[in-house]
Amino acid sequence: MALPPELEAQILRYYHVEKWRIGTIARQLHVHHGSVERVLRQAGVPRIVAARPSRIDPWLPFIHETLEKFPSLTASRLYAMVRERGYCGGPDHFRHLIALHRPRPAAEAYLRLVSLSGDQGQVDWGHFGHLQIGRARRPLMAFVMVLSWSRRIYLRFFLDARMENFLRGHAGAFETWGGLPRVLLYDNLKSAVLERVGDAIRFHPTLLAFAGHYRYEPRPVAVARGNEKGRVERAIRYVRDSFFAARTYTDLADLNRQAEAWCLGQADDRLCPQDRTLTVREAFAQEQSHLLTLPDNPWPQEERVEASVGKTPYVRFDLNDYSVPHTLVRKTLTVLADAERVRVLDGPTIVATHLRSYDRGQQIEDPAHIAELVERKAQAHAQRGMNWLVQAVPASRTLLTQAAERGENLGSITVTLGRLVERYGAAEVEAAVLMALARGVPHPNAVRQALEVRREARDQAPPVAPCLPAHVVARDAQVLPHRLETYDQLSRTSGGQNES
Repeated sequence: MALPPELEAQILRYYHVEKWRIGTIARQLHVHHGSVERVLRQAGVPRIVAARPSRIDPWLPFIHETLEKFPSLTASRLYAMVRERGYCGGPDHFRHLIALHRPRPAAEAYLRLVSLSGDQGQVDWGHFGHLQIGRARRPLMAFVMVLSWSRRIYLRFFLDARMENFLRGHAGAFETWGGLPRVLLYDNLKSAVLERVGDAIRFHPTLLAFAGHYRYEPRPVAVARGNEKGRVERAIRYVRDSFFAARTYTDLADLNRQAEAWCLGQADDRLCPQDRTLTVREAFAQEQSHLLTLPDNPWPQEERVEASVGKTPYVRFDLNDYSVPHTLVRKTLTVLADAERVRVLDGPTIVATHLRSYDRGQQIEDPAHIAELVERKAQAHAQRGMNWLVQAVPASRTLLTQAAERGENLGSITVTLGRLVERYGAAEVEAAVLMALARGVPHPNAVRQALEVRREARDQAPPVAPCLPAHVVARDAQVLPHRLETYDQLSRTSGGQNES
């Protein structure tokens, strides 16, 4: 913290006129001795080094020579070297002294970089913690692209930093801006640069194909030179402080909607650092006409992977299993996925389409795929119910295992627990199963009792079954009695015939 000007004047007067020492000035004025030294150095007074002899003095020439050759040599290694040469001081005091004698690197000066309108953009990822989706803990990554002249920001959040999302971020920025700059600067991330030896750079082939499609030049900055893309670094810091801090959101889609509104609102209303007479919105309106035009056909944004089908009719993609027709087991299929859905292809034919899940260990199924398989296997129904129960209530796996060891009927337990899930919900049944296992009673009755205890503790009404069995519904069917007038008519008709 800077000292008041009058206090700095007092320090200089006491030092030059009264000849007070630094420690005396610090004690009398109640300031730190480091602050006194700083004021004196700023006034041109050379740094005062204690003149009293030190135990390290005889080894200083050797220390200076060694540090000149090896500037990053650790103090502990240097201490061992001088100990071998007769130094008998302690390691802690030696480390303190070495910090005073270690050569300091010269401060580096930087040129202020000026870019032309529509000429350059900068790209980088920012890590913003993690997002819990079911049992999956996904990294929350922010893709940030900024135009170097107008400082227009494009921000979009993804659940990983893989190449597919990297290119989706590019395409989204280009579509939002209605064009793209001629050059994009990248850090040396693996999505852009696979290998770098001196000036020889091996770009990622997918990024090169993408850049060729949109006709811009990808340009990586020098190694350990983050200052060369300082605009996007400051943009990410601005996103952290002005957008993400203390923000609440329900899911990734909600967060991206808020990010888009923030980019078009608050971020566009700030002053443009390139020209303080303009806002970012006004500067972008001038820059947009200088951007490269977009190609007629956009870059395909689907992930493409090969997936093998095992003995069960599922393909594994991104931590989850997606169902396919049972006739495709033991085959290798192609999975195409975008941000919202997953398609499975057998050659050119689409055999399955599912909504994409970002959870972990889920089975996403088309009922038609499973129904066909159940028809072919008579014993599949019970196993299907057990698989569904374990997916919905993971703790039920332990309960079923313990029940099997006791010789219980697993089919009956599965059906009973499934009905409890329908009535109380999977989360409540999960908590109740854990309570039953803690009591050492792996039985549906213990689970039902735990559910009732939890319900009564919350003072809730008993849940109503979503549907009743057919024979119970039949009991409540309304029966309309037959009108008796028809019998009277019959009796009159028959009486008239007898009389004739």
